[in-house]
Amino acid sequence: MIALLLALGSSLAYGCADFLGGLGARKAHVLRTVLIAAPASLTVELLLWPALGASFAPATLGWGAASGVASAAAFALLYRTLALGPMNVLSPVTALVSAMLPVGVGLLQGEHLGPAGLIGLPLALVAVVLVSAGHGAKTARPSRTALLPAFGAGAAIALQLVFLHQAPADSGVGPLIVGRAVSCAVVLAAAALLRRRFGPQRPAYAMSAGAGVLDSVANLLFLLAARSGDLAVVAVVTALYPAGTVLLARGVLAERIHRGQLVGLGTAAAAVSLLALT
Repeated sequence: MIALLLALGSSLAYGCADFLGGLGARKAHVLRTVLIAAPASLTVELLLWPALGASFAPATLGWGAASGVASAAAFALLYRTLALGPMNVLSPVTALVSAMLPVGVGLLQGEHLGPAGLIGLPLALVAVVLVSAGHGAKTARPSRTALLPAFGAGAAIALQLVFLHQAPADSGVGPLIVGRAVSCAVVLAAAALLRRRFGPQRPAYAMSAGAGVLDSVANLLFLLAARSGDLAVVAVVTALYPAGTVLLARGVLAERIHRGQLVGLGTAAAAVSLLALT
């Protein structure tokens, strides 16, 4: 139950972070947004170090660095995806892709689910698909240009989560700090190479920083959840984060929530209830 609650908190934080990051990327070049979001995330993790502790064994450094590279790619691809829009379709597509790889890794590593989990796990994946059912209006259909970074973002997020899970359980926030430091370095290098493409637009500082802070909180909650529960369950619950993005997009941007998405939200609630019984 503790792992499930942590995963739900991670899901909510990811959904809010994605919404703010997507809005920020609409106002300026995506790398301008990431240049603010990534250091904000690192600051949060450094502040958590005294309270939660951190160790930096070779395995922590290796898996943390790998997660950082994946995180940098996920930041850029995801915010680019959400900037292209529509948020209420592309975010769930990314989530579905991001859920499948960690679930597969968890099951391959020998995790076992009870009867409720065997029903709840696929039901949660179905819920992610239903939440993305944004058909019925031409404006809700994403282009191929938008779908490609959506799939890429999902794969990058999946790898980041898997790499964090592989870090030693006694490493505290060490893998998060290493990962974020590496992602900041990657982002700075990319920004130096592409600075001429940035354009004159000023970044949305508050939204970008807020996205980074929430992403850091989401990563921490996922790490704690994965250490106290099964990766397969934690990953698929975390992947329900589009529900938060969809609801925020509806309330702030007036993006329409279709009937299929409403069914998906109800299905997600049922899936979480079943997973709570595992």
